[in-house]
Amino acid sequence: MPIKSLIRTIPHYPKAGIQFRDITTLLKNPLGFRLVIDGLAAHYSSQKIEKIAGIEARGFVIGAALAYKLGVGFVPIRKSGKLPGTSIGHDYALEYGVDRLEIHVDAVVPGEQVLLVDDLIATGGTALAAAALIHQLGGVVMGCAFVIDLPDLGGTQRLTNSGLKSFALCQFAGD
Repeated sequence: MPIKSLIRTIPHYPKAGIQFRDITTLLKNPLGFRLVIDGLAAHYSSQKIEKIAGIEARGFVIGAALAYKLGVGFVPIRKSGKLPGTSIGHDYALEYGVDRLEIHVDAVVPGEQVLLVDDLIATGGTALAAAALIHQLGGVVMGCAFVIDLPDLGGTQRLTNSGLKSFALCQFAGD
């Protein structure tokens, strides 16, 4: 069963012209969810990973399950004001404004190999902001893993141009 067939497309969400790729239909399917975690685990099982950092919110679901499967720790990267401990943040541009991601200052130690995980790579802004936080703590982003790549939006190329390797289980053309 291809996981792409379990991903729902919602037209004109969150605004007109956007084709939103919704993984909740994939996650609710036990076989689909297993295929996602097993597929990512198979790709990264031979690589040295010490932590997985998941980007709020769907990156938490995938990243935590993958961390369990690989036997490593999990670190949440959250939107501004959501972490209870001392944190650092990074602002990044969106097509319609500015947002901020934050991470606890003790989440990653210098030199630690971190795999960054989210559901989707579009323009790459969120992933680059998350990677900047990991780098600021001295961590090494050894890769960026996604369920979906939207290559026409250029995010994968932006990651590559920044020296970051990425991997996605499937792609959707267009936006």
